[in-house]
Amino acid sequence: MSVEVATQIAKYLLEVKAVKLNPVDPFTWTSGWRSPIYCDNRVTLSHHGIRSYIKEQLVASIQQNFGSVTAIAGVATAGIAQGALVADLMQLPYAYVRPEPKKHGMKNQIEGKLPEGSKVVVIEDLISTGGSSLKAIQALREEGFEVVGLAAIFTYGFDVAQQQFDDANCKILTLSNYNALLNAAVDLKYIDESILDDLGAWRSNPSGWRQN
Repeated sequence: MSVEVATQIAKYLLEVKAVKLNPVDPFTWTSGWRSPIYCDNRVTLSHHGIRSYIKEQLVASIQQNFGSVTAIAGVATAGIAQGALVADLMQLPYAYVRPEPKKHGMKNQIEGKLPEGSKVVVIEDLISTGGSSLKAIQALREEGFEVVGLAAIFTYGFDVAQQQFDDANCKILTLSNYNALLNAAVDLKYIDESILDDLGAWRSNPSGWRQN
């Protein structure tokens, strides 16, 4: 991960308000975790210059880190558009993966047709605990595809996520991360340096932060 790229992505996310930081009035995730941050990278798709920069950096990272790649797969739903952009630039076959098979029609979980034996890179917009990404990886492997790795725009850097990817024997790379975001937020005066300890405490113990 390039420090320069990580910083630039973080600044873009803050610029277009894809990220909101508010430890005073925290957000509640579907998991029940209280969080001082909310990240919606889909907002970047509405900005051509930023969208193009992210796409190009994902492709450059894939080419530098994953060797021979013959197909791209996006994780539904937020990774669908990002994956399609990457596959188009790389001129590779593309599909996206649902969290579970449809309950009607062809009952597909993988939407699209990848060549048999494809070496696939999975594209995700955001890694939190890694659960949705790992479901997609498992579905692709069960269909006989070789998952070369996963690339994402942003990660919170939770230990539980890294452990799960290690256990699944799946290499991951991300363009930016929580630490780069906090540094950019201070530089841009988006937050005051005095709240960094509280934001760091959440990163260290996300499930226990502000639960009392």
